[in-house]
Amino acid sequence: MEEKASPPPQGCSKPHLEKLTLGITRILESSPGVTEVTIIEKPPAERHMISSWEQKNNCVMPEDVKNFYLMTNGFHMTWSVKLDEHIIPLGSMAINSISKLTQLTQSSMYSLPNAPTLADLEDDTHEASDDQPEKPHFDSRSVIFELDSCNGNGKVCLVYKSGKPALAEDTEIWFLDRALYWHFLTDTFTAYYRLLITHLGLPQWQYAFTNYGISPQAKITYNSKMKGRKCVHWKLALRSCVCLRRHGVWPEPKILWHQAP
Repeated sequence: MEEKASPPPQGCSKPHLEKLTLGITRILESSPGVTEVTIIEKPPAERHMISSWEQKNNCVMPEDVKNFYLMTNGFHMTWSVKLDEHIIPLGSMAINSISKLTQLTQSSMYSLPNAPTLADLEDDTHEASDDQPEKPHFDSRSVIFELDSCNGNGKVCLVYKSGKPALAEDTEIWFLDRALYWHFLTDTFTAYYRLLITHLGLPQWQYAFTNYGISPQAKITYNSKMKGRKCVHWKLALRSCVCLRRHGVWPEPKILWHQAP
């Protein structure tokens, strides 16, 4: 049963929402060209919901993930830009609620006998290296849960690397692109959440952590949507990092923040 969320409040006036967004809301609201900064406020999850999820999936939820859900049962923050007289949605930051923290299916991709499954896509030619740990597996060697669908641009996943029963210390955060290739993001959910906030939910930002990077179309979008807002991307990136540094963290943003013409 899906959790109900209250109507989206404009801005971030409540202390717990300010803590949740690490102060990024105020930075966005004070930035030229940025408008309609919105958080869909969600109530905290109850502990029995976490226990039920663990029992159902035979997985121990990491402490930082538990703490997040005990603060808010999911997260969705959006912001737009104003171009001439038009309001254009741009940034979107999301973490699924517990009810949508579901395992990637290992069932058949088509409802036909002997149809291929995700496990049939296994390719062990690209294993652990100095640059990247061993990739997740679609078969029983890994247990994979979707944290964010990335608006159809891929999936950010909470991955248990040792199968079931799954232990909290065996988790990592990975990005699964649309071609079903894996890209390592962070060791912990907390580190991923900081990256999410630092990159302001810009479209396809996760691709900055892949070998092929953000698409040229996305880079054009970043600039064209902000035409006339001189250096706004660079300023937003810098200010978000400074804000996070005050909280004792400094994740490295990888998006190329182009100066708008």
